[in-house]
Amino acid sequence: MNDTSVNETGSRLLGAVARLNRWATRHAELSIPPAQGRLLSLIDDLGPARIGELAVADHCSQPTMTTQVQRVESAGWARRSTDSKDARVALIELTDEGRQMLASLRASRARALAPELERLSPEERAALRSATEIILRVVDTSERPQE
Repeated sequence: MNDTSVNETGSRLLGAVARLNRWATRHAELSIPPAQGRLLSLIDDLGPARIGELAVADHCSQPTMTTQVQRVESAGWARRSTDSKDARVALIELTDEGRQMLASLRASRARALAPELERLSPEERAALRSATEIILRVVDTSERPQE
């Protein structure tokens, strides 16, 4: 594949994934605002993280992230802990309730998508499973620390 087709494939893939996420969020029965769900997912992805790291990852300002974190903290879905490397630093992590809420949100989005997946042929579903594994491998490989 030449650079142009690799770039085009990457662009189409990113657009499709973004559209799929928006579609699933619109069609799911969510018990909390999507922004709070997105933050729970971000905390889950990054592990315990500083507010500044969460803000960078979410492409928002630190004051905006501070407000969002306070909301999920007040709901009992996240908590602050002390960084073992620097006691002055607070790390944001999910609580057990936050993990349960995130699992519920993901299940609701999956239920919204299920009828669409059922419309696919068995071959298309198999291809989609394979493509999903490839996407996960690409992301997992890119997130590993370089040695």
